[in-house]
Amino acid sequence: MGEFFGGLVGLIGVSIPIVWIVMHYRSANHSAGGLSAAESQQLDDLLRVTDNMAERIKTLEAILDSDYPEWRERHDKE
Repeated sequence: MGEFFGGLVGLIGVSIPIVWIVMHYRSANHSAGGLSAAESQQLDDLLRVTDNMAERIKTLEAILDSDYPEWRERHDKE
């Protein structure tokens, strides 16, 4: 019976610190995983620029479609 409790204490003495270390680093990684305020602002700025560029490309394609209807076929051949 003493061997059982000795093994149990040894197992608990090893497994609890391992579980604590894993949980500690998992929570540290989770909390550090978010964006800072500056990074979030930069991402918002980049998304706004991307949306503006997409709108400009649509406008340019519409102009090309009306002035040069076959431009897409000629461009695809190149």
